[in-house]
Amino acid sequence: MIRKILVVSVLALTACEPEKTVQKFEGNTQGTTYHVSFWSADKNIDAVELHKSVDAELERLDKQLSNYRADSAIEQFNVSTSTQPQEVSAEIVSLIEKTRAVSEATHGCYDLTIKPLFDLWGFKGETLTQPTPDALKKTLSQVGLAQLETLDATHIAKKIPTLKIDMSSIGQGYSVSQIASLLEAQGANNYLVEIGGELQTRGKKPDGSSWRVALEKPLSGERSMHKIISVNQADPFAITTAGTYRHFFDANGKRYSHILDAKTGEPITHQTVSVSVFNESATTAELWDTALLCIGREAGIEVANQAGIAALFIEQQGDEFTEFKTTAFENLKNIEMK
Repeated sequence: MIRKILVVSVLALTACEPEKTVQKFEGNTQGTTYHVSFWSADKNIDAVELHKSVDAELERLDKQLSNYRADSAIEQFNVSTSTQPQEVSAEIVSLIEKTRAVSEATHGCYDLTIKPLFDLWGFKGETLTQPTPDALKKTLSQVGLAQLETLDATHIAKKIPTLKIDMSSIGQGYSVSQIASLLEAQGANNYLVEIGGELQTRGKKPDGSSWRVALEKPLSGERSMHKIISVNQADPFAITTAGTYRHFFDANGKRYSHILDAKTGEPITHQTVSVSVFNESATTAELWDTALLCIGREAGIEVANQAGIAALFIEQQGDEFTEFKTTAFENLKNIEMK
């Protein structure tokens, strides 16, 4: 009789448990916005406290990696003209090292030390400054990962005093990865984390349905959906996109992309307007999307296939968009795109 009462009591308690719902919060970071959606199947998580923890981590990352703030660790390194060893965080060194192989795979088109070229062209401001051939040649001499030496886990050194690093091609993806790890540590084992369009998911929604995200149509004058993607897997999965259609200058009847080829110092001119990369890591995905966009679809497909990267290239001719997929993308089993 006692056993029957206990069973009934347990059933009653189970029946009274509140239905699991997705909790959400958002904010501003790194010159853009972020959004977090999460829930836990086996733990009650205080969304307010989690929000505070996420904001604190994003502020820490901002002070490490952001090129737009003078007090960041990376900008402190950039303004120094010393060629002596400089101490930085282990995560900065780790990110630098992650980019080396990708830079080599693109034959130097993608390069973290491209910042002097961005400054030369004026992409930080409101007007484009088309450089003279002499100015371009001089600035190119200040660019190259070979001029940045990694000494140990927390020390790097410039081989030339004017070397500067731009972390914008990897910073947001890395931040997504870090926030995802923070959520997992707090027991939020189902989530969608997005920063400036770069995102990572894990698990599913409480009703068992998949996380669904939109790929934007690569148009400069409007925002509309190109594809809807359903992520049908429980393990972490990231989607990031690099495009030429949001940041550019029109001058003298010509459009100049903000994606610069570090080999030539000039904006890319091919017809690839966006590259989306699909990977278990948002850090890896964002690293590759910019690199592949730099070299374009023709070379990019081959490079991505050699590296086993799942990528979707979109080219534009007039008003028409054409998709090109890598082998690894074609072999994705748990992604539905409509």
